[in-house]
Parts: sequence; structure tokens; C-alpha cells
Amino acid sequence: MNDAERTALEAATIRQQCKMLRLPSIAAQCTQLAEQAVRERRTHLGYLEALLQAELEDREQRLIERRIHEARLPRMKTLEEFDFAKCPKISAQQIHELAKGDYLAKAEPIIFIGDSGTGKTHLLTGLAVAACRQKRRVRFTTAAALINELVGVKHQLQLGRTLARWARYDLIALDEVGYVPLAEVGAEFLFQVIAERSEKAAVIVTTNLPFSEWTQVIPNARLCKALLDRITDRAQIIETGTESYRFRRTAERRKGRVAVTNGSD
Repeated sequence: MNDAERTALEAATIRQQCKMLRLPSIAAQCTQLAEQAVRERRTHLGYLEALLQAELEDREQRLIERRIHEARLPRMKTLEEFDFAKCPKISAQQIHELAKGDYLAKAEPIIFIGDSGTGKTHLLTGLAVAACRQKRRVRFTTAAALINELVGVKHQLQLGRTLARWARYDLIALDEVGYVPLAEVGAEFLFQVIAERSEKAAVIVTTNLPFSEWTQVIPNARLCKALLDRITDRAQIIETGTESYRFRRTAERRKGRVAVTNGSD
């Protein structure tokens, strides 16, 4: 057996052993890193360090990808993609400071208030992605979807287990609160989820209604007040304005198409 054959056999054996030990990154990179170690005249311990570092980095990346997948985001939108220049009412500095995650450690709520199309869901999603990158357990949902799930499991006698699962998330990204009126049972479920997280875990909420108008969707005034007390306690409240970013973007595209058409005449 020549040296090349011996090296190939050793590499195959290492890959098999790594498979048994569940070390896929070492299996994939051991030969390449060995060649690099020879070129750089690294010690055996230096080579081992490089192998373990590669495994740790890939494992961390896989965890982040799993966290993002488990968050069930409707679309992958990051804060890097948000155009703060077109949304002057929103402080880029404040949002980027939030993305560092101190609010998660302090279990502080964040509330985005503004009209449709002003960037609320993009900002909520971007902060959710930032939390996933910090390996936090995150779950996105709309208020209507959350309530429908809880109503459904109540009939299956699984309500307690489902509420406990929601309580385990480090962050709940709750979109579209106030878009549709809530039956009293739905409002009670929403209150349960929010109250359970009070001073324990973070929640981000988007709403198109000022707090004074929440009784339009939660007619029970006492329950509405209790819910608002829980959501707003220690919350960072961010107004996104009334001018629709989406509408302005659509208008700009139409204007551009008209200009192109006129230019070709």
C-alpha cells in the first residue's frame, strides 16, 4: 500500500468514526485542515484545535438555522434590509440597540404602533431574526393565529400543555394585534399568554391601534385594561407613523415605469 492509498484509507476511517460520533464538520474538513496544518507547520495540538473550532462554528450555525426555522417567520426579513432613510420617524440607533438583545434578558416588551405599511412587521421580524442569531428560542405568530390555536386545543383538552409550550419561548413575536375584533374567549387567551410572560420573558407586539382604541377590538373594558397593563408595563413603545412605506414604494415603481415608457416613445 503506497502513501496515497494509506492516506485515503485513514480519511475514510476518520469519516466513518466521525459519523458514529456525530461530528460531520470534522469529517468534512479533516483532510483539508491536515494539508493546511502541514503547510503552516502547525503542531498536532494546533491541528486538533482547528478541527474542533470548525466543528463548533458549524454546530453554532446549524443551531441558528434551526432557531430561525422553528420561529416560523412568514418571510425572512432582516434589519440590514430595512430602509431607515425612507422611514425617518423610526430611530435606526434605537432599533439596532434593541437588536443586541438586552430587552430579552430584562424581559421587556416592545410595541410597534403605526398604520399599515409603515414597517412594523419588518422590524418585528428583523428583531426576531436577531434573537435567533443569539440562539434564543423565538416564535412568530399573528394574534388571530395564536387565538385560533388556543381555541382549538381547548376543545382537545390540551390547553394547559399548549400554554406551557408558548411560555417556554424566549421571545414571542406577536403580529397584528388589534386588526380584527376579538371574542371574549379570544381576548382571555391573549391575556393568559401575555400575563404568563410578564417580567419573565419578552414579547414584541405590532398594532395599528392607539391604546385608547383597543376597546374597539376588546369590548370587555376590564379585560382590555388588564391586557394593556401587562403589555405596556416596562415596554419600549415605538411609533412607526402613518405614511405607508409599501404604498410609497409602489408609487415610485409606477412612476419609474411611466418614465421608462415615456422615454421610449
